[in-house]
Amino acid sequence: MTNILRLPSVKARTGLSRSTIYLRISEGRFPKPVSLGGRAVGWIEAEINDWLDQQIKASRKAAN
Repeated sequence: MTNILRLPSVKARTGLSRSTIYLRISEGRFPKPVSLGGRAVGWIEAEINDWLDQQIKASRKAAN
C-alpha cells in the first residue's frame, strides 16, 4: 500500500519550509507531488524517505 503525505507531514519530516520544498521541486532536487484531485497534492512516502536517505548519505560523505 502506498502512503501519501500531505504538506505539513512533508515539512515536519524534512525540516524544510513550503517555499524551499517548491523551489527544490522546480530545480528537480525534490520529489514531485501527485495530484489528489482539485487543488490537493501529496507526496509518496517512499519517495520522501528515499530523498531523506540520499541527503543523509551526501551529508556523511561531505563530512568525511
